Amino acid sequence: MADFQTPEFRQYPAIPNELVEGATAHLSPFVAKPNHQEQLGFPGELVDNWEEKAIEKMGDLLSKYRSLRVYMDACVKCGSCTDKCHYFQGTSDPKNMPVARQDLMRSVYRRYFTFAGKYFPKLVGARDLTREVLDEWYSYFHQCSQCRRCSVFCPYGIDTAEISMAAREIMDSIGYGQKYCNEILGKLQTIGNNLGLPGKALKATLEEFAEEIEEDTGLPVKIPLDQKGADILLITPSADFFAEPHIDGLMGYAKVFHEAGVSWTLSSYASEAANFSMFIGSYSNMKVVAERIRKAALDLGVKRIVVGECGHAWRVAYSFWNSVAGIGSGGDDPYAQQLQKQLDHSYPIPQHICEFTHDLLEKGQLRFDKSVNDSRTVTFHDSCNVARGTRMGNYPGGQFDIPRALIKASCNHYVEMDQDSIKEKTYCCGGGGGLLTDDLMEIRVKGALPRMEALDEVVKDHGVTNLAAICAICKAQFAKILPYYKFPMDMIVSTHQLVGEALVMKGSIQEKDLDEEEG
Repeated sequence: MADFQTPEFRQYPAIPNELVEGATAHLSPFVAKPNHQEQLGFPGELVDNWEEKAIEKMGDLLSKYRSLRVYMDACVKCGSCTDKCHYFQGTSDPKNMPVARQDLMRSVYRRYFTFAGKYFPKLVGARDLTREVLDEWYSYFHQCSQCRRCSVFCPYGIDTAEISMAAREIMDSIGYGQKYCNEILGKLQTIGNNLGLPGKALKATLEEFAEEIEEDTGLPVKIPLDQKGADILLITPSADFFAEPHIDGLMGYAKVFHEAGVSWTLSSYASEAANFSMFIGSYSNMKVVAERIRKAALDLGVKRIVVGECGHAWRVAYSFWNSVAGIGSGGDDPYAQQLQKQLDHSYPIPQHICEFTHDLLEKGQLRFDKSVNDSRTVTFHDSCNVARGTRMGNYPGGQFDIPRALIKASCNHYVEMDQDSIKEKTYCCGGGGGLLTDDLMEIRVKGALPRMEALDEVVKDHGVTNLAAICAICKAQFAKILPYYKFPMDMIVSTHQLVGEALVMKGSIQEKDLDEEEG
């Protein structure tokens, strides 16, 4: 365990009673090394004229994104957002209030881009961009998981996540980037996944998983790799290849695909759904990663693209693939137009794995034995990017209903957490937005406080044993954080883990056993 105190559960979750100025000012992630920066097109280290370049970059972003300028000008300090941030609740640091975090950039914006700030800076709270201010940016803009919960409650819809993304992009552009995100993006762009796992190792790993499924079910369920002519390309987070409970989720996908009788494949070239470019606000790097997926789809000749359980990956796929890579829209790019003709438009482009499975469920094509999960009482964590940045199905709120429908089809015992902590009001796991790194463990633990309090309530009142999620970052975060709050680490499960374990596949050992019991 790290050298800090885990917050105690509060009787009534509320605004911190006392503000602790600078409580987390000491926290900041490791700075990216020159090679981490340069491979993404950024300066290797802090440039000599960084002040000038930072202001120039800010001006570029303000001219490019009208929303950013609106967010800089619109805030009236009403206070609606103050207690909505999980990091503020967990740390009591006033600079973790969303409005105060915004003001770190807003004060610089006013100094250089407004009349009053240029000539009467003290009157309007304008500040020069000094090294002290830059370091403050680096600390506190890496204490924001870009969850957008504050935006739900803001009467003007100010998106702190977009401000955080802009601040990180500015810092990257002057050579002051974060090691965790940028190192991972380098691996992704050169090898094809966040782990740096080469094709041969991936193939061997998937074969082991397939053998395990066959031992369990008695069926030759495959997890194909680079299968040309397959109907479906699965793009899933690389966490699904190496860690619990992610692996069990991948096995669940494989069982569903097998039972549906569809041909599918993974790609060694694009074996990663995650795209940390969103966390650093770099649409140019987001485009590079998305185009790898487009190339894999073209090379393999697939008709459909399905995205695995990963929160921000689904947001990137749902909200950005069409604009940065023409996936689903075509656009002017000839490769995008080629893919547009190749894909089957009778299905969503892209489609979430939960949508895929739910469609089969609705058509009555899946059989479940809920009793397999009777030792579990399950609750569900809505992942931020899915809840507030995407949709599933063809109606508003499908992103809330569809995962729950899959869990309820797989389990007899399901309980909701407090209504103010789920769906569009969901609390972040505490590790999203590029914060899932051990050098930020303190803020990750403290930021998890509101979610852990809601979980503790249903554990005590309803005997909840498992927390299900559809996000790789959430699963990894909870696996690390749960013990800090005296919960078992293996309490976190993949949604498709529950599906896979309850699924009764035709011809399987489970089907034969169940038929004997019922007959």
